[in-house]
Amino acid sequence: MDKTPQRPNIYKINTVIDCAAGQADEIGTFYSKLLGWQFTHPASNGWSAITSPTGAVYAFQEIEDYAPPVWPSQKGHPGQMMHLDYYVEDLQSAVEYALSIGATMASEQFFHSSRTLLDPAGHPFCLDTDEPEP
Repeated sequence: MDKTPQRPNIYKINTVIDCAAGQADEIGTFYSKLLGWQFTHPASNGWSAITSPTGAVYAFQEIEDYAPPVWPSQKGHPGQMMHLDYYVEDLQSAVEYALSIGATMASEQFFHSSRTLLDPAGHPFCLDTDEPEP
């Protein structure tokens, strides 16, 4: 007889992204503008959050000793633990918009069909297309 407990019904997933103390509002504003999501929880008590039209939530949590990830990874420095890929129809326009709201271009790029950028807290994210690589 199987004694494995029944899997719980996980009905909602929030993604929580760390940032430096005092930066939750800036990061929330950045992602709200980038994604067009509503800024539902302005910075308070060390966190903020944005919500998509379908209810997905990105929360931004301030960490006192936050150190931004280094990408590409470098020995002795904190590396990325995850990154977010956003698919767009017009890569150049999407990159220009992201840069205009506070992103920076990563120092190294590896693909023709995507660009890696850093948010204002240093988290890498990619703007991608469905174009095949040459």
